[in-house]
Amino acid sequence: MPRITITDIARRAGVSTGAVSYALNDRPGVSKETRARILRLADEMGWQPSSAARTLSGARTETVGLVLAREAQTLGFESFYMQFIAGIESELATRSYALLLQVVPSIEHEVRTYRKWQAARRVDGVVMVDIRVDDPRIPVLTRPGALPAVVVGDPSLARGLTNVWTDDAAAMRESVRYLSTAGHRAIARVSGVAGFGHTHIRDVAFRAEIERWGLTGTVRHTDYTPQQGATATRHLLTAGERPTAIIFDNDVMAFAGLGVAAELGIRVPDELSIIAWDDSPLCQATFPQLSALSHDVTRFGAHVAARLFERLDGPAGGSHLDSTPTLRPRGTTAPVGTR
Repeated sequence: MPRITITDIARRAGVSTGAVSYALNDRPGVSKETRARILRLADEMGWQPSSAARTLSGARTETVGLVLAREAQTLGFESFYMQFIAGIESELATRSYALLLQVVPSIEHEVRTYRKWQAARRVDGVVMVDIRVDDPRIPVLTRPGALPAVVVGDPSLARGLTNVWTDDAAAMRESVRYLSTAGHRAIARVSGVAGFGHTHIRDVAFRAEIERWGLTGTVRHTDYTPQQGATATRHLLTAGERPTAIIFDNDVMAFAGLGVAAELGIRVPDELSIIAWDDSPLCQATFPQLSALSHDVTRFGAHVAARLFERLDGPAGGSHLDSTPTLRPRGTTAPVGTR
C-alpha cells in the first residue's frame, strides 16, 4: 500500500501543501475550521508522519509509550497500575511529556505496537511491564536502532535492557518465614499469571522457603481477578489438607479470599491467616484489615520514568533496585492456636 503524503491530503482537501503542513504541525497559518478538516482527512486516509523527516529534524515527540497486554477490565480493579501510572505521569509532568497508553489483547499485539510506534516515530521511548521468561519483546527492543526502553522487572529477565525492579524473592521469603515462625505448617499461595516473570520469581522463592522450613506448600495460578482468586481460595479450603495461611498475589484476590473464608465459616485470623501483595487503601478498608506486602507504587512509577529519561538523554542504563516490599502485619495474620 503506497504511503499517504501531504500532497495526497492537500489534493483531497483542496488546499496547498503548505496549509496541510501548517495544520499537521499545529502551526499558525490556517483557520481553525480548515485545520480540523485537514486533520480529519489525514486520519481517514491513514496518514503517518515520516520517520525519516523526524529523524533528520532531530525532533522529539515528547511522548512516552506504555502498552498493557491485558484484559481492559482488569485495570478497573487493579490498584497497582493506577498508582504506577500516576507515578509515571508525575515524572513526565516535570518535562511536559505525555503518556501514550495502549491496552492490547496479547503480547503479539504489543510487539506490533512497538514496531508501529517506531516506524511512525510516535514515541521517544517505552516502558515495558509484565516481563516474561524468554520474553519475545526483548529482541525487538535490543536490536540496533530500537526504541529506548526501560523494563519493569528483575535483572535476570531483562537481558541487558535498563531495568527497575523490586526484590519480590526477598519479600516472599520474609512472608513464609513470618508465617512459619507463627506456627503455620501448611501454607498456600494464590499466584498470578504463570507466564509472568515476577510470578515465576515469587513461585521459586516460595517453594524454596517452604522446603527450607520443612512446610507443606501449595500454589494455585490465576489471572489476578477477584473471581479466580475466590475460586482458588474455595478449592484450597475445601479440598484435601486445608492450609492455615494463604499468600495472595494482589489485594483484590486477598479481599475475595477473605469473603470465601467468611462464606465457609472459617474465622480469620483465628483459623486462617491471609497476606496480600501490593498494599493499597483497600487493605485497610476491610474487616479485619489485610496484612500486606507494602511498597510505594507511585514512587516506583516515578523512578521508572526517571530512568527512561536518562536513557533518552544519553547511554545511561543498568539495573536499579527500587525497593523490597515490606510485610505489614495487620488483622488477618496471627500465630496458630493462640485464639
